[in-house]
Amino acid sequence: MTGPRILVAGIGNIFLGDDAFGSEVARRLSGRALPEFVRVVDFGIRGFDLAYALLEDYDAAILVDATSQGGSPGTLYTIELECGGPEICDPEAAGMDAHGMNPMRVLDMVRALGGRPKRILVVGCEPATLGGEQGAMGLSEPVEAAIDGAIALVEALAARIADELREGVVM
Repeated sequence: MTGPRILVAGIGNIFLGDDAFGSEVARRLSGRALPEFVRVVDFGIRGFDLAYALLEDYDAAILVDATSQGGSPGTLYTIELECGGPEICDPEAAGMDAHGMNPMRVLDMVRALGGRPKRILVVGCEPATLGGEQGAMGLSEPVEAAIDGAIALVEALAARIADELREGVVM
């Protein structure tokens, strides 16, 4: 395939309540008709698998995860990580903690293996609960209600990135 290549990576632990947000978005996106340049994978808590996928020649990656930013549960965020310099992406900018897979450590691993992510965006959702010590199955009501919006956001971001790449817009 020639042209843009975009990875959509669902991240999360299905046993920790709203942390399953990224996995659920990826699952639902996988059942949709997407452009051929978009690859959707539910990485769950498999950090090594995500690191090796990011070593492939993707033009951009969209990580979908629960991320606490201080908003109301179910609030969606789009965060673009600055990954162009010699240092790793700024973890403070994303406020990410994947409860079993730390995406920022995954990006460190990609760099250690010689990879240089071109463009990393995060579609995050403010969690209501991460299940506590006992864990919990299923998403809270506000996070479940945010899934359709997250799907639309991921699709719009992928289309915008592809258009920018086709037009030669420097990122």
